[in-house]
Amino acid sequence: MRHNGSYSASPRIGLIEWLPWLLGVAAFFYLPEYLSLGARILVYILYALSVDLVVGYAGIVTLGHSAFFGLGAYAAGILSAKVGVTDPMLQMLVAIASCALLGAATGALILRTRGLTLLMLTLAIAAILLEVANKATSITGGADGLSGITVAPIFGLFRFDLFGKTAYWMCLVVLFICWWITRRIIYSPFGASLVGIRENHVRMASIGSPVSMRLLTAYTLSAMLAGVAGALLTQTNQFVGLNVLSFESAGELLVMLILGGVGRIYGAFVGPIVYMIAQDQLAKQFPEYWSLGIGVLLVAIVLFARGGLLGIVDLVVAHAKRGKSAFAGKEAP
Repeated sequence: MRHNGSYSASPRIGLIEWLPWLLGVAAFFYLPEYLSLGARILVYILYALSVDLVVGYAGIVTLGHSAFFGLGAYAAGILSAKVGVTDPMLQMLVAIASCALLGAATGALILRTRGLTLLMLTLAIAAILLEVANKATSITGGADGLSGITVAPIFGLFRFDLFGKTAYWMCLVVLFICWWITRRIIYSPFGASLVGIRENHVRMASIGSPVSMRLLTAYTLSAMLAGVAGALLTQTNQFVGLNVLSFESAGELLVMLILGGVGRIYGAFVGPIVYMIAQDQLAKQFPEYWSLGIGVLLVAIVLFARGGLLGIVDLVVAHAKRGKSAFAGKEAP
């Protein structure tokens, strides 16, 4: 965000930006029967936020971000079920460190490529991890999944219960912290350079911007956020299966982002909420055909709202402003 010709690393948070958090708090009190679904939605919002950082802002198209989501999930699960470490904060730190290492190592190799090659390499990394998790049954549980995961009370005070109250609050607080960090990144000079690289990486390199290093940094940060989301999913479910590493998981996230709006920080909020609520309701009404409803919704968004659901909001606001200006012009003497 520009301010007097320079970029501000800590732009002021607008009043409307507090609305999602107020709604999140209100949902805890007014929708107690949906706390488990709410926690899952919050996890996927964070997952979508991690993907949007690289896809929407850095222009790194990926179909393999499930590698980091799954690694974070398995890191937290294995630490609990196999090592006996039940502290949720330590589990999350291990998940973050694991994903940071994988993101830096794989990013250093694959970010040298572009286009379809990059897309296929990201997919290949996720496929390799999926196969490793499937074969290492003694560690991961293989196709049966990893059970026996226990999570100690947070700070020794807040125990995970069957109603999902503690899990919901933990997901909400962690999402807020990650959103705040991501927002600072986006509105910093570093974030502005990512947008410049997305638009024209050749020109950014010609003016002296360290393109490769900034893309690798963004990719690693995104991997860490995805790892946090994966760890949260394991802690809330106290189970982890191979689906966290699947192509379907990554594809589902891209659908959520397209629904909400790619390259818009709040698109990562709107997309998962709409997708998962629609999935839940359609699955209840049409158990065999719910995916058809999601497909129709996605096609409609792609054809008529290129900017996603937030793009529709922008069009409505712009139309209202034009109408107000026209009305004011007619009223003027």
